[in-house]
Amino acid sequence: MNRRNPNMRVPEHGRAPFAGETQQRLQRLWETEPGWRGWLSTVDHKSIGLRYLVTAFVFLLMGGVEALIMRVQLARPDATVLTPAQYSQLFTMHGVTMIFLYALPVLSGFSNYIWPLVLGARDMAFPRLNALSYWLFLFAGVFLYASFPFGQAPNAGWFNYVPLAGLEYNSGPNIDIYALGMVLLGISTTVGSANFVVTLLRMRAPGMSIDRVPVLVWGTLTASGGNLLAVPAVSLAFLLLWFDRQFGTHFFDVLNGGRPLLWQHLFWMFAHPWVYAIVLPAMGIVSDALPVFCRRPLVGYTPVALSTVATMVIGFIVWIHHMFATGIPALALAFFGSASMVIAIPSAVATFAWLATLWTGRPVFKTPFYFFAGFILLFVIGGVSGVMTAAVPLDWQLNETYFVVAHLHYVLLGINVFPVIGGVYYWFPKFTGRMMSERLGKLGFWTMFIGFNLGFFPMHIAGLLGMPRRIYTYAPDMGWNTVNLLTSIGSFVFALGVLVFIVDVAWSYRRGPLAGANPWDAPTLEWSVASPPPPYNFATLPFVASRHPLWEDRLDTPSGAARSQLDEGYILDHGREALATTPLEARPDAILRMPSDSFAPFVLGVFAACLFGAMALHAWTGCALSIVGCAASLIAWLWPERALHQREPEGVKVHGGAHG
Repeated sequence: MNRRNPNMRVPEHGRAPFAGETQQRLQRLWETEPGWRGWLSTVDHKSIGLRYLVTAFVFLLMGGVEALIMRVQLARPDATVLTPAQYSQLFTMHGVTMIFLYALPVLSGFSNYIWPLVLGARDMAFPRLNALSYWLFLFAGVFLYASFPFGQAPNAGWFNYVPLAGLEYNSGPNIDIYALGMVLLGISTTVGSANFVVTLLRMRAPGMSIDRVPVLVWGTLTASGGNLLAVPAVSLAFLLLWFDRQFGTHFFDVLNGGRPLLWQHLFWMFAHPWVYAIVLPAMGIVSDALPVFCRRPLVGYTPVALSTVATMVIGFIVWIHHMFATGIPALALAFFGSASMVIAIPSAVATFAWLATLWTGRPVFKTPFYFFAGFILLFVIGGVSGVMTAAVPLDWQLNETYFVVAHLHYVLLGINVFPVIGGVYYWFPKFTGRMMSERLGKLGFWTMFIGFNLGFFPMHIAGLLGMPRRIYTYAPDMGWNTVNLLTSIGSFVFALGVLVFIVDVAWSYRRGPLAGANPWDAPTLEWSVASPPPPYNFATLPFVASRHPLWEDRLDTPSGAARSQLDEGYILDHGREALATTPLEARPDAILRMPSDSFAPFVLGVFAACLFGAMALHAWTGCALSIVGCAASLIAWLWPERALHQREPEGVKVHGGAHG
């Protein structure tokens, strides 16, 4: 018996049948039913994480195709490939897709898959809520794109400014679809963020105190906390706009006492923190994976973790820098301009930590390393151009020009896509048990890196030359011909690099060499189990005594210091069970009975999507029926389950009936 808790079993070493029987029992308890039933009902975080990744990449490809069509239109002056109305719908859906349907969901995919593994847990805190967040994300994306075949896609830009988005200037269903789709997507983001926060606070392995969690966890935790505060603002804005358009309210109607700037405040209170929500987890990927290829721990773990949190905190007080040209008071200009410059400090802390890790390490030049190193350069370029627009007079000059478009793409594509693709190469062996091609990987990196900079750096010059945003064509004598042609060429080169990556993924999934358990010689817990992991993740829940449990033998550890015990932790096999620990020190606190697979999250997601669809069609009877369906789904979700085995060990709290 383990001395920390005499009522929890630990493996008996030297008895192989014991381990085999335990693993078989856990396999039966945690595995998903095969076939379509299991596909629709699974709550396994690994399956949900992979679905997030695949779905987000599909949206990335759709957004990329939209971008290429726009670049064909803008490659030469006076082009007629698109009409103004088609261009408005295309650039709006491109922005919506890349910012809302790709950038954060793809990071949620990594975190859904990796978090329980790096934290030493069996699953996320609320498995069914996790499944619901995916289904709502998928249905929100389908809802938004269903408008495209009818020529009624959102058309007022991803920022959707009023009064252009108001009923008097935009009477079709385009804006209604955008408003309702974003509210549905906001529900997905909110429930997913709450799940991440609770998982971090309560589901860490014993001994994994708050100062031992990987930086990826800090990044996603900070982004999730920011989302819980920011998403309600934009959901309220879209709901108020829908009321204005459907019921004649006047929240944004200036002729009836409304305030158009209220929209900008509510939108950017959300949208600027959202930028950090889609950057900080990507920075966490780099902070955790780059040191693996430098063969040393990250320099400055504590400053990097603190800078991650500080970035989001400061990010909530800089939204006004999107509104410098709206005539706000001079005092506000000074305050928010200063805050926008200060936010560069925590980003610089992370940058110097990465550079110091490179400088003091022994880099191994594998494909993921290339993407992470390239990200650092793009991060600096995007950060510097952002700080430039924090200077109010310069912002007045550059506002609504292509300089801002260039900055946005360096931030959203350069700082998100490169770490994401590097992360796919890094964790692909964990996902599939196979390695990706080094030759194709490096070819894809250089193609993407050259294409990205060729495509988006000239946008800075176009902005300095006065090219405004959101124009669908231009005259040949404006001086913008060359930079636009270079941007279009670079965009297609970048797309070719993405195609190489997709080919590599498809080939490696079927024919890639077997990876083994820890092909990169990485230090974190996810590499201590088989690749791909079993349904239960860990047969015995490990004890952790350091930030790098798999590197303890090679790091300078004081004599007599505690060592991590990866095969001597708790066995929880009386039904689907997980261990809860205290929020700060990660001491064992409770046994959680985890919910089984269920159709309820999928059905609830379907009825929620039907509800929003009925609202868009003004089918109020359909709304009522959908609400009844949602209520029935929730009852099925929360219906008590009979535990497979009942036990009440002394000294340990048992939490039953966890339906999340």
